[in-house]
Amino acid sequence: MRQVLIGGVLMLFAGFGFAQTGGKRSAARTEVPQQVMQGIFEEVKTPYKYGVVIPQPESGRMVDSPTVFRKGGVWYMTYIIFDGKGYETWLSKSENLLQWTSLGKIMSFTDNTWDATQKAGYVALVDTEWGGSYEPERFGDQYWISYLGGSEKGYEAGRLGIGMATTGDLTAAGELERLPQPVLSAIDPDACWYDNQTIYKSLVIRDKARHTGHPFVMYYNAKGQQGDQQGKGFESIAMAVSDDMLHWKRHGQKPLVTRNTGICGDAQIARIGDVYVMFYFGAFWKPGAFERFACSYDLVNWTDWTGTDLIAPGEPYDKTYAHKPWVIKWNGVVYHFYNAVGSEGRVIALATSKDLRNTAAGK
Repeated sequence: MRQVLIGGVLMLFAGFGFAQTGGKRSAARTEVPQQVMQGIFEEVKTPYKYGVVIPQPESGRMVDSPTVFRKGGVWYMTYIIFDGKGYETWLSKSENLLQWTSLGKIMSFTDNTWDATQKAGYVALVDTEWGGSYEPERFGDQYWISYLGGSEKGYEAGRLGIGMATTGDLTAAGELERLPQPVLSAIDPDACWYDNQTIYKSLVIRDKARHTGHPFVMYYNAKGQQGDQQGKGFESIAMAVSDDMLHWKRHGQKPLVTRNTGICGDAQIARIGDVYVMFYFGAFWKPGAFERFACSYDLVNWTDWTGTDLIAPGEPYDKTYAHKPWVIKWNGVVYHFYNAVGSEGRVIALATSKDLRNTAAGK
C-alpha cells in the first residue's frame, strides 16, 4: 500500500480506508474520520493568493470555470467566456501555471441547435491522482469534454442540460464534434426531485475501481423541486454513471453534497492516498461564495469538511465571490485556480501553498 504523508499523518488512509488483506479489500467505511479530514486540509490548503491569471479579455466579457490539464509537457486550461448572450469555451496554455496565453475558442455559438447559445465545456477523464500526470485520457481514440448547454440567451438562462463533445487534439483551438442531443437533462424519464428543474456544470472521471459498478462517473450540480418544497431554490451536487460515455443514468435517490439551501457546486475530484477529495464551492448558505471540500472512500458516500474555507473573499479582485475550483499539486506546490469576482470583474485567479509572488517565474 502506498504510504502518504498528509499534514503530518502518515498511513492514516490505510487505517481508515480499505485495508489490504490477501489481495482483497475489506468493506469500505462510509464516513471519513475528522483527523483524516484535518490532514487533507493541511495538505491542500493554499493561503497565498497569487492574483489574477486570466483577466477579462475586454469589458463586458466575463471569464469563468477553469479546468487545468497537462499534455506534452505543457499546461492547458479550458475556461468559459460569457459575453451577455451566453457561454463559449476557450483554451489557453502555460509553461509554468502562472502566465497563460490564449489559443482561441473550442466551442462557439451556433444556430438552431439545442445548445445554440450555451456551451460551457469541461475536459473529461483528467488524471485524478494527487501530484500525478494531470493528463486527460482518451476513450474510443478521442478526448472528451462534457459541457453545459442550452439555447436561450442570458446568464445560464432557460432549461440547461449536459452535452458531450469529442476531439482528437485537446491542445489546439478548433471546434469540437458535439453529440446532437444532451446526455443528461432535467426532463429525462429518470430525473429526480433534486435535478428536475435544470442541470449545470459537470465533471467526468474514470472510476478504475468501479465503486459504482461502472467505469465512468459524472458529478454535476443541479436544481430541482418535489411538490412545493423539496429542492426548490437550492443547488446540490449529484452523480450519474455510464459504461460508454454516451448513455448516462442517475446514481442514487438523493444529492451527494447539499446544504438544502444556497449552492453546492462545481465538483473536482482528486485522489490522495486512499481518500477521494471533492473540491467544490459553496454559496449563499452563508454570505458570499467560497471554496470547500468533502472526502470519500468510495466516490458515493461523502463526509463534508466543517472547518475553515479553503478560499474565501479577501482581496479586491475576489471581494464578491471566490469560487469554482480546480486544484492540483505539482513539484511540491499546490495550485488552486478559482473564479474571482470583484474589482477586476469576473476573472480566474490563483492561490498557492507557497508564496510565488516574488519568484522569478512569477515576476
